[in-house]
Amino acid sequence: MQTSNSPLVGTASGTFLSVLPNLHSEDILKTIVLAMVGAIVSFAITILLKKLVRREKK
Repeated sequence: MQTSNSPLVGTASGTFLSVLPNLHSEDILKTIVLAMVGAIVSFAITILLKKLVRREKK
């Protein structure tokens, strides 16, 4: 049985093209900055939790 991805690709492309004109450069910049902050906080919390777990095991 062969499946077709054509409707899925068409829907995704249509959604992307309908959102594209509404994106502004400041929105993209804000998204990039928030993603960076989220990644840094996530990394820092992971390191902190690893250190706490190591202390508890000793």
